Amino acid sequence: MRLHILFLILCFTSLQLVAQTKEKAPNFNIRIGVLQSGKSNSITDVSGVMVGHTTIIKADSIRTGVTAILPHNGNLFQQKVPAAVYTGNGFGKLAGTTQIKELGNIESPIILTNTLSVATAMNAVVGYTLSQKGNENVQSVNAVIGETNDGYLNDIRGRHVKEADVFAAINNAASGKIAEGNVGAGTGTVCFGFKGGIGTASRVLPKRSGGYTVGVLVQTNFGGVLQVDGVPVGEELKKYYLQDQLNETPDGSCMIIVATDAPLDARNLERLAKRAFMGLAKTGGIASNGSGDYIIAFSTDSTLRIPSNSSEKLTQTVLSNDAMSPLFMAAIEATEEAIINSLLAAETMKVKNGRIIEALPKEKLKEILKKYNRSNN
Repeated sequence: MRLHILFLILCFTSLQLVAQTKEKAPNFNIRIGVLQSGKSNSITDVSGVMVGHTTIIKADSIRTGVTAILPHNGNLFQQKVPAAVYTGNGFGKLAGTTQIKELGNIESPIILTNTLSVATAMNAVVGYTLSQKGNENVQSVNAVIGETNDGYLNDIRGRHVKEADVFAAINNAASGKIAEGNVGAGTGTVCFGFKGGIGTASRVLPKRSGGYTVGVLVQTNFGGVLQVDGVPVGEELKKYYLQDQLNETPDGSCMIIVATDAPLDARNLERLAKRAFMGLAKTGGIASNGSGDYIIAFSTDSTLRIPSNSSEKLTQTVLSNDAMSPLFMAAIEATEEAIINSLLAAETMKVKNGRIIEALPKEKLKEILKKYNRSNN
């Protein structure tokens, strides 16, 4: 019976991956930055990275889900990847950070969900890791779980995310184009007073700068004064924090996952993560008192993988500090666009208690962009 239920969940999330792939910034002739995007304009443009969603929409008050990011398709515990974490504002419940900071690596899938489902997701990741072939003697697992609070649109106290939902997101993870908007961990989120969600983007460096790829995925649930490619969209729409003192709260959080195939150690990955936070600032986010804004950055370079329990000397070649500037710019651009993409892909949502969050109005956005000479539409 449990297998049958899991199969149905997997089928549902698979459909979501196709059905929810929607408009992105280029569809509006929005060109953020100067670097080229990758083939899918997604975090999965970084070779080996896979993403899966479980979207939970039930009755008239459950709007939540799970998003899983896998740095590679092998056994992450046995082949850890270099990683770092940067905290923009720490009003959050990001699990697994101290070990990442201490050891400079990640050994599990990265899971995003809602605030009160962190413990459930941790249990699921531990179970998933222990069940993998080769992990029969493992007795410690550092599960990495991020969250934002979707309680405005979701019955968060009901804790509707189950371990099976986490397993489904992990098992459904794939490369290529991924679903954005009201999917996975972004199902019930709110951003700049509009419907937020999952967004992603990528940038590829010129060959003379190494040709490396930087991909970003965001779970947007924060506020401030929305800007799109420097255009004051929030002001034009008269919907922004402190606008005639209405309670357009900027609280809520943003999770930012940065992946790159550049050979970076934990120190320079943390520097890369800091720049991604600058991308959030360019969209008008203010990292408010009640916002948990975190960036997790990792490298997929196969030569930098860290074998579990290896006593052998590791010889690794990493980029120098002087090679970092192009990667910094890529992270800023990809983060800014990923956040905008989360808004463009999201759809209006309402729930039982009468609460309704409208999607960013696309036609009005086009008019505003045209007014500021940012669009040919």
